[in-house]
Amino acid sequence: MNKQLERVSLAGMLVTLGIVYGDIGTSPLYVMNALIGDAGKMGNISPDYVIGSISLIFWTLMIITTLKYVVIAMRADNNHEGGIFALYALVRKNAGWLIFPALIGGAAILADGTLTPAVTVTSAIEGLKSQQFGPITFSNSQQDVLLVTSAILLGLFMIQRFGTGMIGKSFGPVMVLWFGFLAVVGVINLIAYPAVLKALSPIYAIEILFSPVNKVGIFILGSIFLATTGAEALYSDMGHVGKKNIHATWPLVYTTLFLNYLGQGAWVVNHAHDAAYRNLSDLNPFYEMLPGNWRLFGIVLATLAAIIASQALITGSYTLVDEAIGLKFLPRLIVKHPSNFKNQIYISNVNWILCFVTLGVVWYFGNSQKMEAAYGLAITVTMLMTTVLLYEFLKAKLSPGVALMIALFFGSIETVFLIASLVKFIHGGYITLAIMLAILYVMWVWYFGNKRREHYERESEYVSLLGYRDQLQELSRDQSVPLFTTNLVYMTKIKGDYQIKRSTMYSILDQEPKRAKVYWFVTVNETNVPYESNYTVDMLGTKNIINVQLYLGFRKSQSVSVYLHQIVDHLVDQGVLAPQVPKYSTQRHRKVGDFKFVIINEQPADLVANDQLSALDKRLIGGRIYLQNITASPTYWYGLEFSNVVEESSPLFIVREKDQYLVQRKIYHYASKE
Repeated sequence: MNKQLERVSLAGMLVTLGIVYGDIGTSPLYVMNALIGDAGKMGNISPDYVIGSISLIFWTLMIITTLKYVVIAMRADNNHEGGIFALYALVRKNAGWLIFPALIGGAAILADGTLTPAVTVTSAIEGLKSQQFGPITFSNSQQDVLLVTSAILLGLFMIQRFGTGMIGKSFGPVMVLWFGFLAVVGVINLIAYPAVLKALSPIYAIEILFSPVNKVGIFILGSIFLATTGAEALYSDMGHVGKKNIHATWPLVYTTLFLNYLGQGAWVVNHAHDAAYRNLSDLNPFYEMLPGNWRLFGIVLATLAAIIASQALITGSYTLVDEAIGLKFLPRLIVKHPSNFKNQIYISNVNWILCFVTLGVVWYFGNSQKMEAAYGLAITVTMLMTTVLLYEFLKAKLSPGVALMIALFFGSIETVFLIASLVKFIHGGYITLAIMLAILYVMWVWYFGNKRREHYERESEYVSLLGYRDQLQELSRDQSVPLFTTNLVYMTKIKGDYQIKRSTMYSILDQEPKRAKVYWFVTVNETNVPYESNYTVDMLGTKNIINVQLYLGFRKSQSVSVYLHQIVDHLVDQGVLAPQVPKYSTQRHRKVGDFKFVIINEQPADLVANDQLSALDKRLIGGRIYLQNITASPTYWYGLEFSNVVEESSPLFIVREKDQYLVQRKIYHYASKE
């Protein structure tokens, strides 16, 4: 964690404004539009409807964003890191069932990441329709809006592989300008109808839920919830900017957002029955309330803010997937660092899947109002799952009773929001659910496929490494066997009682004996501490059989070759390992010999014939291996692409089941001929 981010500073606050608030900061572009859609048309809107709706927005931001996330959730930091996976890593030892809210919540927030860029950029570009700026006149065609939106999004996804650190420096100043603009135009319009300030009272928020002027009843909360969809990002981005900088900037952001909602509400009340507007159900008060000569500036600034929000969601998706890989929720994917900026990563597969799905959402729905029907449903699921995990965390900090009261308070509110959002299901929410279920299915197959495989391997497929020490040392000294390599490294898993997969010993001793001077067995253990990197060495009472346990945080890259060379240097310097000075080398004073890394790839060919496995287990294990084979190979995953790597295939189960053996039934005796 950067020490500068542990304290409040102007620079830290500027970075926070640019990174954290893109999603929630662009909500004024579409929330009021959704509320007009709930009313049916502008002519149906009354002052009570507007004041009650804005009061709901104010108190939703107060309870969900401020109280739950800024005040409470940020106390649950995992070595300064936040987000649903970091929270799960903190509490997963409490109970096995916590894996389910973690998987569901993670899948939901990834699904939401495909919708935010689509709805924010489309909302911003729609402000150009029918506008004339000097000699330039924009058409009223939604097709043109979709083309411009697609071009912006495609360009944004294309530049990700080059790194966005340099342009990221401008995010802070742009967002300062954006929030200042929201406040100014909000106050200008608020002056025309100051009575809208009554929205500060929670009485109006409660009354509107049951008022006859609200034609959709409690389901209005589905639109209200759009105002707080970026709340989860505040918690997730805590590790990038520090909680103190979020605490310092959120009151400012909250104030500017609310002022803008008040201004939009005042404009709607004053113009709801104008002939030009009263029959419209699809208009954006954010743009309509801008003075004519401010319109172009507002559109350009809104577009920049939407791009920043999209960038934040894309970057957040990379981070979330990286954490999920570390927690063994998702298959291995190659994580690149495209620039020297801290914490900036790029995952090509994630980038282009996001691009494809986001552009698909843009063209499937066609306009921002229809996209709003799918937006928000996934994030309510994420918030509920976060509340479940937060309860487990708070139990250790507070009494179980107090923790339960807090969880029930937020959980009941979020359940109501979820029910309200479900009404959107037939209007587009099914798209969100389909994306979420697809991600969840991959997570489920990968995680539980691995668990079921380990279950069946537990007894018959593991042997004790200690039982093979003598053979390995004898093989190492046997001059009649050609030297395979100086250091033979197996990327495998050794358990606490020295249990190792039978396939590893089979590879060394049975296929073609592999003689080496030193045998290395390297286990990579994922830890709860995000950036942890340490190791232990166990020589097993020998000079050349070494059990290395690497302990890497779930955000730490797995550059095994680099780590192993460091370990060898340390052991040689300590006199634990004899120097391996090669006869020929381009490096002076080299103390380490050559390495060969062996990767054993398990093949599922024996799954079908294995009657000991249930049909579900066969699908899970087979699906897990299929995902492993189509994603990053172990060579690239362990950072061995420039090393000498030998890949071998092995069946999942070497020990045959009883029903696979032939039994001799009878021996025939033949008389010899004399």
